[in-house]
Amino acid sequence: MIKIYAPASIGNVGVGFDILGAAITPINNTLLGDIITIKSSHKFQLTNTGQFSQEIPQSQKENIVWKACSLFFKKIHKKKNKIHIILQKNLPISSGLGSSASSIVSTLVALNTLFNKPLNRNKLLKIMGSLEGKISGEKHYDNVAPSYLGGMQLILNTKKNISKKIPYFKEWFWIIAWPGTKLSTEKSRSILPNLYKRKTCIQYGKNISKFLYSSYTKRSDLAISSIKDVIAEPFRKKLIHGFIQHKKNLKKIGSLAHGISGSGPTLFSITTNKQNAKKIQNYFLENYIQTKEGFSHICKIDSFGAREIG
Repeated sequence: MIKIYAPASIGNVGVGFDILGAAITPINNTLLGDIITIKSSHKFQLTNTGQFSQEIPQSQKENIVWKACSLFFKKIHKKKNKIHIILQKNLPISSGLGSSASSIVSTLVALNTLFNKPLNRNKLLKIMGSLEGKISGEKHYDNVAPSYLGGMQLILNTKKNISKKIPYFKEWFWIIAWPGTKLSTEKSRSILPNLYKRKTCIQYGKNISKFLYSSYTKRSDLAISSIKDVIAEPFRKKLIHGFIQHKKNLKKIGSLAHGISGSGPTLFSITTNKQNAKKIQNYFLENYIQTKEGFSHICKIDSFGAREIG
């Protein structure tokens, strides 16, 4: 039996649209991510379990795990084996936490492990990116790369390296909050303009350059000051009720940087103080959660990525 866990992730991290992503893990050791278990069987089977399994499409062929399996076996030139794949769906779909990425990554890592790793890191990442593209309408790696490889990942998309792990600040607390509502990646991407003003492009370049420089020179304050989203947030904030007011309130209680996680509606906030992290979490729980399924976690960067558990 093989059991693989792939953590949740924050795409874009505000400052790096489509080229920066971070794997996260709650400090209370909650497994915030999907789990794939593979067992031997008399035939190929796929079973969905977990808190959010009811959100998975009824048609098996629409299930992203099924698609990942089909593509994997096609790549290794094999027919589907007699195995039983169990998806434990712990992440809500269309939440902005890399839900589809977590399912894709855990499935492909589990299959690759089962068959003695016929595909290398880059080949696996390419498959992961293409599967993400089928869901969002555009290939991107800022969720699959951190969920697979852990840490903070910069997307390079070269032949040798699709992504590279960059230094991150271990003292940062990342507080995330999912309100319990959905916001599809495809919808969030569709409202973005095809063309941006020169001023916006220059500012985006300055911000991501400053963030990377700060990461490698270990300048936390400078990195914090660079986390400003000029690409997506100006257009996506209207999709999130009360977003501007939430930002103002979070800053007052100790948030150093904040933004939309991926395509939303999950929000993230950063602080270096654990007491402030708890205040921010309580604010989210009292003011941003809209359904009984919504949640908020105080997290750190997950340095491991996808791994075997059990």
